[in-house]
Amino acid sequence: MRDPEPCRIKHTEEQTDLMEKPHHVKTREKTLSRTERVSLRKRKVKKSFTCTQCGKSFTNKQSLKIHMRIHTGEKPFTCDQCGKSFAEKGNLKNHMNIHTGEKLYECEQCGKTFSCAPNLKEHLKVHTKEKLHSCSLCGKSFSQLQNLKVHQKIHTAVRDHMCFECEKTFISAESLKQHQRMHTGEKPYMCSHCDKRFSHSEYLKTHERIHTGEKPYMCSHCDKRFSHSEYLKKHEGIHTGEKPYMCSHCDKRFSQAGALKTHERIHTGEKPYKCSHCDKRFSQSEHLKTHKRIHTGEKPYKCSHCDERFSQLGPLKTHKRIHTGGKLYHCTVCGKNFSHSSSLWRHKINNHFK
Repeated sequence: MRDPEPCRIKHTEEQTDLMEKPHHVKTREKTLSRTERVSLRKRKVKKSFTCTQCGKSFTNKQSLKIHMRIHTGEKPFTCDQCGKSFAEKGNLKNHMNIHTGEKLYECEQCGKTFSCAPNLKEHLKVHTKEKLHSCSLCGKSFSQLQNLKVHQKIHTAVRDHMCFECEKTFISAESLKQHQRMHTGEKPYMCSHCDKRFSHSEYLKTHERIHTGEKPYMCSHCDKRFSHSEYLKKHEGIHTGEKPYMCSHCDKRFSQAGALKTHERIHTGEKPYKCSHCDKRFSQSEHLKTHKRIHTGEKPYKCSHCDERFSQLGPLKTHKRIHTGGKLYHCTVCGKNFSHSSSLWRHKINNHFK
């Protein structure tokens, strides 16, 4: 297969005349100087290097050469630390900061540092809440143009990427790849502080704030700070009372899109989270996580009084009442108190419902 033809240079008849005739050019009775002629010539030949693959034009041959790598897949710049390759030298330079840990650009608002200026610029929108890019179909706004483009595919794009495990479809191959980690259990992103692993880079980024204490998202109503934008959004609902997400099945409303998505699985019966040990399926990732402890024997919740461990937080709270003497369940008939709801229920059956 022949390599893609790099370019074709377009010259109009006007441009040819300009290049061949060094004398003054008269335009509406005005004589142009040599500097003006050069400027005019530059405007005329602007973006004369055109890609034969997609029709995009460039002002110089080097820019076209770099662009052609999108079509050829060529990545001549390789990281000597991890072997990852890049189409542009600048991208490799930015990538190397991952290995060196060098972060030259600091946010004056929260002190967070970045390896390159564009990343800092995008981060600053978190503080300004600037969202210049709006969807013409539903009005939703975004701080980044790329995020708007991805969002618009919800309205326009065909979901031609299908998961063979659960037959769910996706707009892009990348979305499908991330989704499949739910089934495979793959977690390629590891925390540098505690070795915990994550399926998405964003999950890792959010988790690491537990160690760093970073809370870049501040409530505009009460100045409370949060480590994640979703936590802030959920918190602000306390002040505004806004619940913009409505269930299409039962009209119940939610303050977060994620909460609506989880709720709707009650109606659809969708259970996308499958246990890799016994094939049991769950509607929420947290339920799967808790279930897996049956197989692994993991008991992450430890009693602060007696070292007994539990696989779930609920049983730990119940257990702690043995030590504290807390009795939260009150019989409304005789006034007796109980530590467990089940004990209260048995009491009512045996003493009041006969």
